[in-house]
Amino acid sequence: MGVSGVGKSTIGSQLANALGVPFFDGDDYHPKANIEKMGKGQPLTDDDRFGWLQQLNHLASDQIKIQGCVIACSALKESYRQMLQKDILGSVTWVFLSGTFETVKKRILARKNHFMGEALLQSQFDTLEEPTAGVVSVDIRQTPDEIIKYLKAYILEKTQFGVLGLGVMGKSLSRNLGQKGFKLSLFNRHVDALEVEVAQKMVDEHKELSSALPFDDLVSFVQSIQTPRKIMLMVNAGKTVDQVTEDLLPHLSANDILIDGGNSNYLKTKERFDYLKSKQIHFVGAGVSGGEEGALKGPCIMPSGDENAYAEVRPFLEAIAAKDKNDRACCAYIGNEGSGHFVKMVHNGIEYVEMQLLAEVCTLLKHLGNDLDEIAAILSSWKVNANSYLLDITIDILRKKEGSDWLVNKILDKAGNKGTGNWTTIATAQLGVPSTMIATALFARYASAFKEERIAASAHFESKEKPAPSISKEEVLEAYQFARAINHYQGFKLISAASEQHNWKINLSELARIWTNGCIIKSDLMIELVEVLRENQNILDDTAVIDQLQQLKPSTKKVIAAAVLSELPIPCLSESIQFLTNFAVENSAANIIQAQRDYFGAHTYQRNDDESGKAHHTHWSK
Repeated sequence: MGVSGVGKSTIGSQLANALGVPFFDGDDYHPKANIEKMGKGQPLTDDDRFGWLQQLNHLASDQIKIQGCVIACSALKESYRQMLQKDILGSVTWVFLSGTFETVKKRILARKNHFMGEALLQSQFDTLEEPTAGVVSVDIRQTPDEIIKYLKAYILEKTQFGVLGLGVMGKSLSRNLGQKGFKLSLFNRHVDALEVEVAQKMVDEHKELSSALPFDDLVSFVQSIQTPRKIMLMVNAGKTVDQVTEDLLPHLSANDILIDGGNSNYLKTKERFDYLKSKQIHFVGAGVSGGEEGALKGPCIMPSGDENAYAEVRPFLEAIAAKDKNDRACCAYIGNEGSGHFVKMVHNGIEYVEMQLLAEVCTLLKHLGNDLDEIAAILSSWKVNANSYLLDITIDILRKKEGSDWLVNKILDKAGNKGTGNWTTIATAQLGVPSTMIATALFARYASAFKEERIAASAHFESKEKPAPSISKEEVLEAYQFARAINHYQGFKLISAASEQHNWKINLSELARIWTNGCIIKSDLMIELVEVLRENQNILDDTAVIDQLQQLKPSTKKVIAAAVLSELPIPCLSESIQFLTNFAVENSAANIIQAQRDYFGAHTYQRNDDESGKAHHTHWSK
């Protein structure tokens, strides 16, 4: 690319020959009307160029499917370049042939029989929007041989994308990228006797990584990647991200892009975003869900940060992401700063609840007299009405045996957590949003950790004989569906509140869409919510959801009441109905609380018979 006269045809044809691919001169694709207009010294308008740019985009798309090619095209504006690389961004390398007006003018004057004369040169320079990112810039004062040598090395020897950190997730994402045909640089630190030649061993073991370049030297790793560099950090969240970033910084160039694919706290992501922006480095916080298998076969990816930086990494992330029912990538730009890690955090909070609900359902079905095989069969029948990934894996878990007993019976009942549920609970408190089920699921895990104290307490308080609750498995299903609807309402409400406070402008329907596959909370319910959230940002305002909850509510109350009478622990199922009962009430008991606050702290209150909204205070003891 570049203005007329910089040598696009000469360099393009020689580069194509050096790479062994076809060459196409964009000028040959101008319609006759454009050529006649330029021949008369009249500059082309954007309307004149539209069809021509579309045709070149189709040409490039077709050639990529065969062997690739080199195309010479002025591509003077950023909007033109966006049109030329539409849907093929990750497969495009831009070469900008740069020269001064005087240098190019001399070349124009030396050419014969070309429709572009000297008179149009100034208009070309006036129109030119020099690319600042995603481009190889070449000074045309070099000889063609020097330019070709440099470009051939850049294209053939430099890689397109780097992955730093080759643990479970980093390894799987690297293999996924390799399967999609991207040329990669892979780095893992060297630790004597512990982590030795990790990247090299990966390349040796996996044929999809045969073209990848392995490194355990950081400088060589960075220098091997095309600029602007795109490096995905797959390291532990927290201080490790900061340490790795500082190690990388001296070797990065302006407009390079770092992508944090770990479970980082969204507030830290904002700090890193602002810090690296001051260093002219882009930072993309990308929540990744799907576990080891998802990372390899197609995860859900939730990227955020500068939107232009996301445009650079989008082809790579979308290529490896799972696909929804319409074959669209389960990856979408979430918003600015740390919004990607925020929605991943809330995803995990919703996940905590979904897991707890299934555990509670198993408790209820067990006390209805079913063994684990029978419970698995019951849950399998629920897939018609409540299908989800977590339901599927729970069925598999219940059926797994070790010897004559079920394996799950041998697992110590102490549930761990990695912090995202805690962060979500803190965020919901800070934002003043009642995501009570997430907090309840988190505290259920915390309570499980006190195993010794629970055993001691059970000797005093647990009934030795617990009567079977007078409920049916169908009623348990309806209570489960009710609770899941409330859980999803609370999760999306939390995201909506954060989006408004931070001005992230998160599209909830699009977020639900990318959560329909690849992630842990994918489900048929999530598919339904795509349309619900397209029409209404508040799930509880949707007519269909309201009708469903009304139908499910009687069974839910019956199940919870029966469980309480039988002393069966179902904290999240109970919280679902308690939340709605507390929330869906026109006049609550909060007036008493506000009066109490005014009594001891003079916090004032508003009166419901005073429409002015002014504050009132009463001396209550007089």
